[in-house]
Amino acid sequence: MAKKVAILQSNYIPWKGYFDMIASVDEFILYDDMQYTRRDWRNRNKIKTPQGLKWLTVPVKVKGKYHQTIYETEIDGADWAKAHWQSLVLNYRKAPYFGDIAAWIEPLYVARHYTMLSELNRVFIEAICSYLGITTKITDSRDYALADGKTERLVNLVLQAGGTEYVSGPAARDYVEDRLFAEAGLKLSWFDYSGYPEYPQFWGDFEHGVTILDLLFHCGKDSSRAMKYVNRNR
Repeated sequence: MAKKVAILQSNYIPWKGYFDMIASVDEFILYDDMQYTRRDWRNRNKIKTPQGLKWLTVPVKVKGKYHQTIYETEIDGADWAKAHWQSLVLNYRKAPYFGDIAAWIEPLYVARHYTMLSELNRVFIEAICSYLGITTKITDSRDYALADGKTERLVNLVLQAGGTEYVSGPAARDYVEDRLFAEAGLKLSWFDYSGYPEYPQFWGDFEHGVTILDLLFHCGKDSSRAMKYVNRNR
């Protein structure tokens, strides 16, 4: 039986394309065994404001930790959660579905305490998937044995998951060795992030590359209309 697998590092409140990739596969593996990279999407994302795009950044402990993995990355303090929620309220409280989304997102900010970045990211990713009706199995790369080699490790993870096809983000074209998937009897396909429709959005020109919370606040349960795979038959 055919089974599609995708493997990505966890992000903080990711953009809509991240969730479309989850929805397009049968198993999504969080790849937080990878090295934590600064000034990346692991611990931050963008929202829209009247002054333009703004980063919401989760502070993490990085001093002297040059080779730590995402799993090993600790959150530095707790004040960020209240500040992030206040920013969301300030900029989205007039959105049509703010109240609906706030009912389940606000407790994730104000009623929980997080110590590790991976834990935080997974909690939000799973909550958003639940709201969108995404039923894809989400696993952890630590659930599997890890092989040596960048592409070899991906191939091995897909095989261990019982996959027949690996769905990759387009940025990986620069380093993925296609032949290793073919030699393992696996299909390799590339996810297409282009062609997303616009939806009603505050504050100036439309921006696709913001957190999915922007879409949810504006469209609620109709958010799937601005996505490719959510609530669609594969």
